[in-house]
Amino acid sequence: MISTANARALLTAGLIWRPASGDAFRIEQPGFDYDVFTVSAMAIEPHEFDTGTILGFNGTTEWALDSLALENALWLPREDQLREMLGRAFRALERTSDARYLVVAGLGEEQTHFTANEAADAYASAVLASMARTEPR
Repeated sequence: MISTANARALLTAGLIWRPASGDAFRIEQPGFDYDVFTVSAMAIEPHEFDTGTILGFNGTTEWALDSLALENALWLPREDQLREMLGRAFRALERTSDARYLVVAGLGEEQTHFTANEAADAYASAVLASMARTEPR
């Protein structure tokens, strides 16, 4: 899973989240430091309003959270979503000799390498570099 630091960096860089079933997120409020939630039509569903997107918590009677404004949620994109964001720039995902992950991306005329302990974080670094070269997504 992508690190919170990389997820925040993607948000700061302008990555736009359109919640869909299966997306993981954290609540950016005190008391939720280690909780990860998943969008699901059965339990957590995005609702579009004129004022913005609200994540509705359906059937959560054990605690008092009925909904959450999207700006209070931090999307934790999955490895496949990050790879898709790279698009044609993605070249390869490899394991290094020290058991880290290496993403190779064609950014500009060069192939650039991004390494991390988690594949999602290597992809996130590549996406951040790609975003720095283009307009926000």
